[in-house]
Amino acid sequence: MIIVDNGPEFAGKVMDSWPYINVIKLDFSRPGKPVDNAFLESFNRKVREKCLNDNWFLSLDHAREIVEEWQHDYNNNRPHSALDDLTPVEFEAQF
Repeated sequence: MIIVDNGPEFAGKVMDSWPYINVIKLDFSRPGKPVDNAFLESFNRKVREKCLNDNWFLSLDHAREIVEEWQHDYNNNRPHSALDDLTPVEFEAQF
């Protein structure tokens, strides 16, 4: 199951058929209630602002490479205020 909001990116025939073909259930948040999934909304904003908007993708493979680099940086180098200003890797190491 994938939890999604009711944004325009989830409208259209391709998005409607993809979960069906891949046997994935989409669980839509309540319309007008982005706080139902505040953590994901916050993360998506960071990905959009810090990765997607800052890069020009030349191909799908290039996009994957850039996003993987960003993900590595996000998890290994970027401190998170919600984790007492530790990176996710440093926070995990405590346990």
